[in-house]
Amino acid sequence: MKLLASRGQMLAFKTLLHLACGLPLLWLFAAVDQGALGGDPVQYIIHFLGMGTLNTLGATLLLSPLARQFKLGALLQVRRLLGLWCFAYGALHVAAFIAFDLLFDWMLLATEVVKRPYIVVGFIALVVLTALALTSPKAVQRRMGRRWQSLHRWVYLVAVLGPVHFWWSVKSGNLEPVIYLLAGIGLLLWRPWVRQRLTKGKPAAKAARKAL
Repeated sequence: MKLLASRGQMLAFKTLLHLACGLPLLWLFAAVDQGALGGDPVQYIIHFLGMGTLNTLGATLLLSPLARQFKLGALLQVRRLLGLWCFAYGALHVAAFIAFDLLFDWMLLATEVVKRPYIVVGFIALVVLTALALTSPKAVQRRMGRRWQSLHRWVYLVAVLGPVHFWWSVKSGNLEPVIYLLAGIGLLLWRPWVRQRLTKGKPAAKAARKAL
């Protein structure tokens, strides 16, 4: 794969990604401080952080097929960056729910889990994201070897659980979670299609080189 940019350009690209992921949180903090979130700020905060989780997850899943199809190998260098931002948004989403909606009432949380199974789906997704974040450092990756790749394939499960959690948690008639679910499934189907397409092209390329 070709490199996307030089070291300086890569640093600039990573900086832009950090700003793209971090500035919405600064905006949210400022909006809360100024009381600009309307009559139900708690639900707005929880929803905002949940959408941030889905958006950064989608961006993370998009990187590999883009890098492979368009030979932009440097895109793979920012997967960890986006994956950690996805975990951060997911953790803040759950923390906001427990702190602002339930007021740290653990008995109420147990009741809510029974009444609203979509909460269990969300917690499972967060557990997976936590495991991926804790094992993301390169030192851990080297120590785990092949097990690291197997573990990080669980992100595909999160790509389904996240939109399902969203779909299950909103009122009927809302098309937004359906769009996210279809987009997640589309990304999961695109990845093997790109891999298969590139694999088919390799024998032909080798044959052409031998003929020269």
